[in-house]
Amino acid sequence: MVIKTEGLTFNFGQQTVVKNLSLQVPEGSIYGFLGPNGAGKTTTIKLLLNLLKTQEGNIEIFGLQFNAHRKQILAQIGSLIEQPAIYAHLTGKENLLNRAILLQIPETRVDEMLNLVHLTAAAHKKAGKYSLGMKQRLGIALALLSDPKLLILDEPTNGLDPNGIIEIRELLIRLVSEHKKTVFISSHLLAEVERMATHVGIINNGELLFQGSIKDLEAISQPAIYIETDDTADAANLLKKQGYNIIDVDVNHLSVAYQSKNKAGEINTLLNQSGHVVYSIHKVQKDLEKLFLDITQTPA
Repeated sequence: MVIKTEGLTFNFGQQTVVKNLSLQVPEGSIYGFLGPNGAGKTTTIKLLLNLLKTQEGNIEIFGLQFNAHRKQILAQIGSLIEQPAIYAHLTGKENLLNRAILLQIPETRVDEMLNLVHLTAAAHKKAGKYSLGMKQRLGIALALLSDPKLLILDEPTNGLDPNGIIEIRELLIRLVSEHKKTVFISSHLLAEVERMATHVGIINNGELLFQGSIKDLEAISQPAIYIETDDTADAANLLKKQGYNIIDVDVNHLSVAYQSKNKAGEINTLLNQSGHVVYSIHKVQKDLEKLFLDITQTPA
C-alpha cells in the first residue's frame, strides 16, 4: 500500500471532521476519494501532507511511518490542493523554471513536464491568460516536477468545462499507465471518478463508508437503462419475458438493470421491432446521495 492509515481522527475544536479513518491505497492505482463538500476530504489530504498535525491514529506512506520519516516521504509526493499556486505574471515555462530552481531540479525537466501536460505550445504565454483547464494542467506539471511516486490532488476538475475535465482525466490515466505513478484524487463527482479510478473510498461526515475496487463499487451502484416509451407497462412486460431485470416502472418511464452497451442496443431494437415508440434510452448512474443511502442501509 502506498498510503495506509489506521484510526485517523481529527477535530476542529468540538467538531470531529475525520473519524477513525483507515485508508488503503494500492501502488499503481488511481484512488478516487469521494464525498460531498464538507465530508472531510480536504482535511484528510492535509493530514496526509502534514499541513495539519495528526491528533489520533497512524499514517504510513511508502511503507514508512510518517512521523519518523516525514522529509523522506514528502520528497516523493507531488500535490495540488484546490487551486494551483502559480504566478499569473509569469509564463507557464517561467513558473516551472522558478520551481525547478527552488527544488534544485535540472531545467531539462521543465520541457519534459510541459510536453507531458500538453502545454508546450503555450509555454511562453502568461499563466494569467491560461484557461482553467490549462492552469490545472500547469499545477499538475508543477506537482510532477520533482518526479514524485505519489500524486495527491484535491478536486482537480472543480470549475472546469467538459473539455478541461477530459484533459485532466486523460492526463491522470496516462501518468499511471505510462509513468507508473500512484494518484490519490478527491472529488464529489461520482460519474467522473468512475471513468478513471481503479479504487474508490467514499467518505461522509468524516467516516469511511466504502472502500474497494471500482468493480466492487459498480456492484453496489447498479447502473440502469432509463427508457421513455409510448406504453411503459407493456414494454416492461415484454422485457421481463425476455429475461431483463426491471428495476422501476411508472407512467413516464421504466428502468432496466444495465449490463452492457450491446444489451442496451438489443433492448432498443426489441422495443422497436415490437411496435413501441422509444422516445429516449440512456444509461443512468446513482448519484452519491443515493449511493450513501444504499451503503448505510446495507446490513453489515
